[in-house]
Amino acid sequence: MNTKSAAAVLSALLYAQALLGFAGLAAVLLRDRAQTYEVSLASDMPSGPSVLVVR
Repeated sequence: MNTKSAAAVLSALLYAQALLGFAGLAAVLLRDRAQTYEVSLASDMPSGPSVLVVR
């Protein structure tokens, strides 16, 4: 394998690894944000009997 094709393969692998790392980081951040949002929704809900009556 000549030097230019080896450099191209290495560059492609490093680029793919960077994309996977970015996707992993985004997934972790979005998961934490979603869990925080669910906790805030749960804390906004009133505790006790509901005031809604279905007829």
